[in-house]
Amino acid sequence: MLMPKRVKEGRRKMMRGRMKGPSTQGNVISFGEFGLVATEPSWITSRQIEAARIAMTRHIKRGGKVWIRIFPDKSYTKKPLETRMGKGKAAVEGWVAVVKPGRVMFEMNGVPEDVAKEAMRLAAMKMPIRCKFMTKRDFEGLAHHAVHTEQAEA
Repeated sequence: MLMPKRVKEGRRKMMRGRMKGPSTQGNVISFGEFGLVATEPSWITSRQIEAARIAMTRHIKRGGKVWIRIFPDKSYTKKPLETRMGKGKAAVEGWVAVVKPGRVMFEMNGVPEDVAKEAMRLAAMKMPIRCKFMTKRDFEGLAHHAVHTEQAEA
């Protein structure tokens, strides 16, 4: 299970925060040839990340390489069942990764496109959000399109 090795004093219990707007970091495929991109904002738990990783590596039969681009570094708390309100913030229950739309969650290389697409589909089934399969070519096309629209506006 993914989780931070240690956290600074006083940072163990975190505030919920908000997931407004598109992802500004980790929104391009950097390492592999294929990627799984989030289309909705959500918290992804360490268990969900691990389940997706296992589903992908099983499908590609340990061929190729898989990169996990998200890390659960935010803690969430939960009070025990049948506990009255008050008495302070509850103990840490688990760890989540904050994912915004456009975030590349997993990358893959060294396998054919159809195998990668099926592996990413299996991983997407483990996620609590809608995801889309993208290749490095798709991102190059998006960057090319953005440059042309900027030039047209100028």
